[in-house]
Amino acid sequence: RLVRARLGGPGGRAVEGGIRVVIVGQREAFQRDDFAGAFEYASPRIKRIFRTPDRFGAMVRGGYPMVWRPSSVRFGTFEERGGVLYQSVLLEDAQGKAYVAEYEMIRVGGDWQINGVRILPGEQLGV
Repeated sequence: RLVRARLGGPGGRAVEGGIRVVIVGQREAFQRDDFAGAFEYASPRIKRIFRTPDRFGAMVRGGYPMVWRPSSVRFGTFEERGGVLYQSVLLEDAQGKAYVAEYEMIRVGGDWQINGVRILPGEQLGV
């Protein structure tokens, strides 16, 4: 179910816009290798798991190179499933392989934070 529809137009677009600002901010921090800055966009759960920006950065560099250094980025669908908000981001890695990064977003103290990212191969979704 699209959040825009659930929230009735402008409210849904405002939520989607706020979430996109967070994802772009983290992506820009990754581009600068500013893992401390990127870690600030992570939810408390993610911060508990990785404990330090350096450990978080090592995980992203090693496990999510398409998020760390994408060659192209486009926003995809924004939806709610089971009360959780997801923003899909279409990525290409340095070799031109397509992926969909599905960002799970939560609200913490009035701010949107990234609570996890699931990577799907783009060919599974016809990207």
